Amino acid sequence: MPLPTPDAQGDQITHTTDTDQAETGHLLGAADIRRIADLAGIHPTKRLGQNFVIDPGTVRRIVRLAEVGANDPVLEVGPGLGSLTLGLLEAGNKVTAVEIDPALAARLPETIADFMPDAQDRLTVINRDALTLSADSQADLAAAGSLTLVANLPYNVATPIILTLLERFPNLNRFLVMVQKEVADRLVASPGSKVYGAPSLKLAWYGRAESAGRIGRNVFWPAPNVDSALVSFTRATAPSTSPEAVESQRKEVFALVDAAFGQRRKTLHAALKGLVPPEAFTEAGIDPTRRGETMRVEEFAALARACRETEE
Repeated sequence: MPLPTPDAQGDQITHTTDTDQAETGHLLGAADIRRIADLAGIHPTKRLGQNFVIDPGTVRRIVRLAEVGANDPVLEVGPGLGSLTLGLLEAGNKVTAVEIDPALAARLPETIADFMPDAQDRLTVINRDALTLSADSQADLAAAGSLTLVANLPYNVATPIILTLLERFPNLNRFLVMVQKEVADRLVASPGSKVYGAPSLKLAWYGRAESAGRIGRNVFWPAPNVDSALVSFTRATAPSTSPEAVESQRKEVFALVDAAFGQRRKTLHAALKGLVPPEAFTEAGIDPTRRGETMRVEEFAALARACRETEE
């Protein structure tokens, strides 16, 4: 049976034949995924947000959009049964795959050995929660000149994973991730949007995020009950100040963002009472009757800086 793959516009799903796929190599299809899962006794769980991609066309679309060069280091979180992992290895990337499920982590090297044996030396599998990764625990990742995250993220923890990795790995300069569409909408939202919130602002602190297309439910097993979308991101140029100063500023800005959106419908004056003195609003040139949902990250940064200066 033909497998679905995206068309040139990237949003709609058409079909390609097995002959077409064979021209560029064998990636995992629906029958492969189910067979591997049966052999390994693996059953997708909602608790871990496990929905495995069963369409090679979608995998190659993600790899293409990630624009990662051959031998470039790639971090993949939640590799599952290896659909995207194989696509990244097919493109020549060096992949570090972080998988929280012990059974999946143990199975992944076997799948690569079966389907792409020549690429085994370019794969490293880490069995741990991605939220526990750090530059200290993964010195090899921290030492990479430029790191790219390419992943089908577990939907229930996608935002925390993205923000945690950006915080802990300053060399994580780009990502292309698949997440629940509602999460994607929040990550790329602009001020004034109904879905604009703390995640939008916090991601904007690090750089620029953009929508990179939608993904149909039929490319997953099991099919999720939500739509999916791709988000691309490029980190902003590092400031000239020290990493310690940047981290201190980030914490100040994020504290204001959390307070502003903890009471979303309140004005800044009310929501930030006790955190921002009246003179800081004046110094930053920000109307205290505005709400957080109208603020850009640069304005929160200006407000944080004004607070610091009024205390000195």
